[in-house]
Amino acid sequence: MKNMIKTFAILFLLINPNCKAQQLVQAPNDAYKLKTNEQLFLNKPLKNLLAQIKPEIKFVLGTVDSPSYFSFRFITREELSRKSIDDKILGLYVYVKEPLDWDFDKRPKGKEYEWTKADVAKYGNLTVIRIKVIGKN
Repeated sequence: MKNMIKTFAILFLLINPNCKAQQLVQAPNDAYKLKTNEQLFLNKPLKNLLAQIKPEIKFVLGTVDSPSYFSFRFITREELSRKSIDDKILGLYVYVKEPLDWDFDKRPKGKEYEWTKADVAKYGNLTVIRIKVIGKN
């Protein structure tokens, strides 16, 4: 009996790390799943929502209005500027409860619009209060 329990314990430890849950957003167009499942993220840290996004966030703007929000895009600033105004470009807007300390002029030159690991560390604990998704990829 002891050997059987040890065997199950070892198997569980070996198998468990390989059974990670799949991220909710596998492709940019899946961003609508965040809005559909908005209740999972409301009043939770922003880092929980960001952990569900697999595609790289290539463009970000922070808006310090009340309420503060981030505008995330899955295309670069250059790609965005080449698009027509009539194009419905996919945008993920995440509103946060706390005031946003976002100063465009203090961001690293040439990387003002990039979302970095430092941003996740700085803003990851902000509380999500609303999610909005517009456009298409």
